[in-house]
Amino acid sequence: MTELNPQVPRIPYFKNDPLIVLLLGFFTCGLYLIYWNLKMAEVINAVVEREAISPLIAIFSGCCFPVNLYFYYLVGQNLEVIGRKVKNPSLQDKSVLLLVLGFFAPMVSAMVIQGEINKLYN
Repeated sequence: MTELNPQVPRIPYFKNDPLIVLLLGFFTCGLYLIYWNLKMAEVINAVVEREAISPLIAIFSGCCFPVNLYFYYLVGQNLEVIGRKVKNPSLQDKSVLLLVLGFFAPMVSAMVIQGEINKLYN
């Protein structure tokens, strides 16, 4: 029997098809993104092993446009750590892309992030 190491935080399982994230975000007029932001903040916080994105910011980012950009900025700041975990060092170069997509099409930005986070579970 193996023992879990209490020092290593477990990454919450939140694997979705990126296309589903895009479609649900679009068809629910962004309401699904409130839930998605909250779950993604939990995953990112577990990956970087600190609170990089507070749940309050995650909730408000689905409702308020400037906070939405701040959410994607915070995600972009942590792409280096996520890239190391998924063995994709070029992932940190997508931080500007996330901000631009977050400004024009936040559902597409969420789809890109979900695609990269899904690689954690493979």
